[in-house]
Amino acid sequence: MAWLLVIVAGLLETGFAVCLKLSHGFTRLWPTLAFCVFALGSFGLLTLALKRLDVGPAYAVWTGIGAAGTAIYGMIFLGDLVSMLKIISISLVIAGVIGLQLAGSGQ
Repeated sequence: MAWLLVIVAGLLETGFAVCLKLSHGFTRLWPTLAFCVFALGSFGLLTLALKRLDVGPAYAVWTGIGAAGTAIYGMIFLGDLVSMLKIISISLVIAGVIGLQLAGSGQ
């Protein structure tokens, strides 16, 4: 259950990062409000998960999902540059997160 919270928190991190961009420096109301909701949800779920998980692997999964998800979303929906180096780098982030998880967190 704790890992499910981390995964959902990571997806919410993607949401708050995208909304941060769409808020244009907090000058647009709805993206700013969405940023706040996603950020509070993300941090709240991560906080709950950390009651049962080691901080290193949990944080790595949370940030990995957020970083990879945000980069992928940007390339698909926001017109961010797509390159082989970006795709390889996202793959390496995911591989690193999986490696940390396989290294063991005691859960």
